[in-house]
Amino acid sequence: MTALSLDRYAAEIVAQTERLRDLVRHTDLDAPVPGCPGWNLGQLLRHVNGTHRWAQGAVGSRATEPVSDELVNDVPRIAGEDAEALGVRLGEGAARLAETLRAAGPDLPVWTPGPGGTPMFWARRMAHETAVHRADAALAVGAEYTLDEELAADALDEWMDFGTVPEAYASEQSGPPLLGPARTLRFHAVDTGARWLVDLTGSAPVWRRADEGAAVTVRGPLTELLLLLYRRPAPGVEVLGDGALLERWLTRTGFWLQ
Repeated sequence: MTALSLDRYAAEIVAQTERLRDLVRHTDLDAPVPGCPGWNLGQLLRHVNGTHRWAQGAVGSRATEPVSDELVNDVPRIAGEDAEALGVRLGEGAARLAETLRAAGPDLPVWTPGPGGTPMFWARRMAHETAVHRADAALAVGAEYTLDEELAADALDEWMDFGTVPEAYASEQSGPPLLGPARTLRFHAVDTGARWLVDLTGSAPVWRRADEGAAVTVRGPLTELLLLLYRRPAPGVEVLGDGALLERWLTRTGFWLQ
């Protein structure tokens, strides 16, 4: 399910980037980022800029083969980085990505690292990537974090979609299998009323927006549910039922973060 338009995603990439820049404009970039252990704020910003450049390169070149993600992962620690200069590069990269996505349109065939094969995948992924890393920066500097309800709900939908690809369930790791009888998960956003049901009882995971009984129920504010999925602090979330099943599901559906 993709509820938002490419233009909305492109606008969010720019908006979330600007809010991220505002958080760190006058901050020591050597400060640690609890949500990304081992990184400081400078590395976080260069990672976000790298993801934007990676996506822009793939869409702009009309790539049909995998594009190296070196820009995303090669983020060594650099002492004495200038926050303003790095912020400028970050803003410019976000603007170029948004422009490239709009120029390409939603349906152009292009390589993507997950299901989709169009610029829409990149637009959605980069909007949510940027929003979650803004949460990392907010936590690092002790600032409040809020996220638009529609965008947050769509980010949960995206995570649920990733949980249905074979990499998330087909090759079982050590420990109990993910799929099996009575294996269902319910996510309830207490502030918005939105609900998700993940069904692991068949031959492959399926999910739907529904309010049904489940082996484990996860309740909390919408934004904190999203942060929980991304393994970020979510103190307002309550887990009722089979917590071990939730942990297995989070580990398997988060394969793409490794």
